[in-house]
Amino acid sequence: MAKNMTEGAVLPLILRFSVPLLLGNLVQQTYNLIDAAIVGRTLGENALAAVGGSSSIQFLVIGLCIGLCIGFGVPVAQRFGAKDYSRMRSYIFHSYILSIVIMAVLTLATTIGCAGILHLLQTAESIFEDAYAYLFVIFMGIPFTITYNLTSSILRAVGDSKTPFMFLVISAILNVFLDLLFIIVFHWGVMGAALATILSQGVSGVSCLAYMYKKFDFLRIRKEDMVWIPRRAKKLLNMGVPMGLQFSITAIGSMVMQSANNALGAVQIAGFSVALRIKQFAMCPFDAFASAVSTLAGQNYGAGNAKRIKEGILKGSAVGVIYGILIGIILIAFGRDLSTIFIKENSETASAVLDASARFLFVAGFFYWALGILNTTRLAAQGLGFSNLAIFSGVTEMVARISVVVFFVPKYKFDAICFADPTAWVTGAIYSTIICIYAIRKVKETLKQKDKAQNAVKGNIA
Repeated sequence: MAKNMTEGAVLPLILRFSVPLLLGNLVQQTYNLIDAAIVGRTLGENALAAVGGSSSIQFLVIGLCIGLCIGFGVPVAQRFGAKDYSRMRSYIFHSYILSIVIMAVLTLATTIGCAGILHLLQTAESIFEDAYAYLFVIFMGIPFTITYNLTSSILRAVGDSKTPFMFLVISAILNVFLDLLFIIVFHWGVMGAALATILSQGVSGVSCLAYMYKKFDFLRIRKEDMVWIPRRAKKLLNMGVPMGLQFSITAIGSMVMQSANNALGAVQIAGFSVALRIKQFAMCPFDAFASAVSTLAGQNYGAGNAKRIKEGILKGSAVGVIYGILIGIILIAFGRDLSTIFIKENSETASAVLDASARFLFVAGFFYWALGILNTTRLAAQGLGFSNLAIFSGVTEMVARISVVVFFVPKYKFDAICFADPTAWVTGAIYSTIICIYAIRKVKETLKQKDKAQNAVKGNIA
């Protein structure tokens, strides 16, 4: 069901919109956790290291896809808020064409360069074959990734966050079933885990697309909408490319961090992989709150309500900080216990892996509050159309991570790796807050000028 976020109490709207997003993110991360748990407990530590050893490059490529799709949804949200449905459908049509081109280019480039990417990451020879098999299949599934993220972005732009969640639940259940079938019954190893992931995501993407066309008449592309207008394609790219690059630039710092960690040995790789799964699971609410605020900001920009935009950003950030403090305490206190989901403590090596994971989560737990500010302010600025400035948030994170790796990892080893993410989060939060304040001020000025122009026209008519 579409939801107008230009009316009603702001905080309840944000929370209601966030719940399906949060549950969807949790479901998605749950089946990622199940992937890792099945791989780690069935195939062993080396197979888990093979899956986790390429996570940063996955985030770079998949993050690019996700960022592009989120960006494509911004003009849709703005036109929906302004009740300009004809232009909204035109933007949807252009997003389809651009997405088809992007998925073809990315799939071809990544599958061809898969081996070179793993060598660049200093992937150990003992896990290289499995890492290649897993990553190659994930890259082959890029069209499914883009299909789901684009359709869910469009649905969220018009206020429907429940539908993508429902299909994601179905996808998650299917993923678990396929994991067990491909890994335990068919013995396809890590390739089976990757295949289960992309097939289940394909189901959720196609389901979202079919539902969108059947349920929402105002989202169906008409013949008159299928006219190529270069300036609209340019606007979509101006929104989507910076968002995609911001994800990718952030991932470059993570790649450098992972490459340095991979050079420390199999124990550190496996420990990092386990901690990464838990870290990503704990980060789900931040994305949900931030996406809700971004949609609210975009719709209210279209509706011309600057006061409501500011209120939404402040309240969304507060919710994010409170959650960050609470989840941080849990990670500090129970990080090692949570890590046993993936690794049985039945050997000296397994114990060392659990210790490494617990150390990483312990340090991260003290800084999760910063993500509440970082994600909300960054996505709010993007929702207001300032993607070109938001991209530098990713740059600040990248520089922070790389600086920790270059200056501290040689001496402090894995301990330095543990502080790379927190350093990036705090640095990114400072920058994103500054650009968000700037974006709000610019939006106020723009809306005031529009009001003056409209009043002048009314005066002339009178």
